[in-house]
Formats: sequence, structure tokens, C-alpha cells
Amino acid sequence: MSELVLVNVSGRDKPGLTSEITGIMGRYDVRILDIGQAVIHDHLTWGILIEIPDESKSSPVIRDLLFRLHALDLQVRFAPITVDEYQAWAAGRNRACYIVTLLSRDIKAEQIARVSAITARHGLNIDNISRLSARPSLNASENRIACVEFSVRGTPSDLETLRSDFLHIAAEMNVDIAFQEDSIFRRNRRLVVFDMDSTLIEAEVIDELALEAGVGEQVAEITERAMQGELDFSQSFAERLALLKGLDETVLERIAERLRMTEGAEHLIRSLKALGYRTAILSGGFTYFARHLQRKLGIDYIYANELEIENGKVTGRVSGQIVDGQRKAELLLEIAEKEHISREQVIAVGDGANDLPMLSQAGLGVAFRAKPLVKESARHAISTLGLDAILYLIGFRESDTSQTLDNADH
Repeated sequence: MSELVLVNVSGRDKPGLTSEITGIMGRYDVRILDIGQAVIHDHLTWGILIEIPDESKSSPVIRDLLFRLHALDLQVRFAPITVDEYQAWAAGRNRACYIVTLLSRDIKAEQIARVSAITARHGLNIDNISRLSARPSLNASENRIACVEFSVRGTPSDLETLRSDFLHIAAEMNVDIAFQEDSIFRRNRRLVVFDMDSTLIEAEVIDELALEAGVGEQVAEITERAMQGELDFSQSFAERLALLKGLDETVLERIAERLRMTEGAEHLIRSLKALGYRTAILSGGFTYFARHLQRKLGIDYIYANELEIENGKVTGRVSGQIVDGQRKAELLLEIAEKEHISREQVIAVGDGANDLPMLSQAGLGVAFRAKPLVKESARHAISTLGLDAILYLIGFRESDTSQTLDNADH
């Protein structure tokens, strides 16, 4: 009978090791059943599961490997595997695979301990752990974004409880944790749609307009209640808009120029464009400001409310259909159809209750620095970092985006 042997090699990494090791195995017609390698700080950990055919014996293979690996100053361990053990292990590979993404300003051991404890408690086994962000500088007080990704496999009994557990420790440790199925769609997103106010920009534009009109406190109070989901968006929008009647249109340009981009927004959009993604703004705000961002960032589509102006004054009304939560969801689907992609290939990002319909329609819906109701209702949330953390949710490494941006600049 053929023999199954697990070979584990460790030591200082150097070019050509894989060729050396598999070259020896090749002389004995060894079959590779599984193989994996990781290098941390120039230290190699290399594993390979082999099947030695009937006509060969394991002793000569092991002997030759031992001699060569010893000469290369590498440690090696051999472990025999039974057929039953292999069959049980291989069957387990067919279980569902999920990705857990841990995002923080700096990765700490406790964070990994808490995340891995939850996966174990829910019957998930970790297949692989990778750092997606750049390695930290020892001289810096903190990283801009630090990200570790866990590939886990298993069948959790209660996905909602699992997500709730992650949400709880994320809030407790001031980190962000995303849990998503590892499917072909995760690696093949093509469109990202954004809310504008308090998502792409730090302000709620209608509040800025209200300050100029001298009704700031009244409008801000209605805005907050609407974002919390306490008021119907369309009704509250009409109430706030009516308070702006008579505002001079010259203030619009002044407000647009002082709007601050959200942390990571420009880096995210620039990276997405370089990677071939399409982008859109779906906003309950105003087209004047959406166009301003479109020119600045190169956004492909914008849909917002057209502020009605007569004789240089705001009338307190909008032209056309109000872009509320339901309309945002409809627009997401319309753009996806126009781009000939499925909704599973769409990422939606927003912060308010009126963003929930479009978040639920997208393959990846992200509540960004969102209100409690929105964070609890959305499947994914980013609360502690900038918008560019979304790049890690779709599996990109720091080196991927840096190289892509360098190529785009040239």
C-alpha cells in the first residue's frame, strides 16, 4: 500500500528551498496531497502532505530529505497519516468557509485571543491567518490601519448569535470585526455605492445650510432623529427643507468649499478607480454638493435631491422625486443592471437609518460610523477606522493597493 506522510519543515528562509525539497521527492514519484508555506520575519514554516507510491519505500525518501535539510540547517518532522485520518480531514474541507477580518489601529494579542475564542465556541476552525496591512514601524505610536484576516471553516449553529458576539467584543475593545462567507463574489465586487453626508463627508449638508439660514438647532434636532430612525425620512426632510426658504444660493459654493472629506475617503476612491471599480453617490442630500464631490473624486454616478432655487433664493422645496431609503435601494439595483453585474457584486456604505434598504440589497453592506440602530441592523460595520478600511474587507493587501496606485500614476 502507498504511505501517507506529513512533512513539516522550519528554519531560516532562503531562495530555492521548495525546489530542493520537492526535487528529492520527485525522484521517488511522490504525490502531493496538500502543501502550504508561511514566512514570518524571514523564518519559514513549510508543510506538505505526501503519498509515497507502493513501489517506493518511505525510508529512502525520508533519509534523503533528512540529509539534505540538515545540510541546509533546517528542522524537519515526519508524521505518518492513516487513510482514515486523511479521508476525514479531506471531507472537512467541503464545509463552508468564512472570512473574519480584524481591523484596528494596532493589533494586540488580546484581540486575536478574543476573536479566535469566539470562532472556536461556534464550532469554526481556523485554516489560515494572514496580515493584510503593512508591518508596523517600531518608531510609530500607532498604525493608520492594522488588519489581520482569519480564514475559518465549519458550520456555525447560529450565525446571528455569532455576529452579535463579534459586535459585542468589537465595541468592548474599540476594534472593527467583519464576518462574511468566502465566496467568489467577495473577490469579484465591481461597484461601490456611498451615502454622502456623514459618510463620504463629515458633515450633514442640510445642517450646514440651516446654520447659514439661522435655523441650525431646529434642523439639527430633526436630522438626528431621522438618522436614528425615529422619524420618517421623507417627512422630516420636507420639514427641514421648508425652514431653509429664502436662503441665498450664493452660500452653496461657500459650504461646498469648506466640506471636509471623511478619513480614508480619498484613498479609498482613488484605489477603487485604479482597480477598475465603478462608484456612485446615492444621497438624501443635494445634487449641488454631490456634483462637487464627483468632480473632486471622479465618482461615476450621482443621485441626490435637486434643491429648487428661484430668483437666486432657496424655495424650501426640491425638484423631482425625493431620494429616500427605498429610492436608494432602487437606484443601487438600476446601476448594477446598467453595469451588467449582480447585486452580490455591489458594496454599499452608509451611516443612517435611510441607508438600511440599500445596505440590505448589496452583497456587502457596510454601516460606517453608524447610529446604533443601523450598526445593529447591518451585517457589517466600521466604527473605529477610516473609509479605506473597506479595502481589507474585500481582501486587498496593502502591497496590492500601493502597487496598483503606483501603476495608475504612471
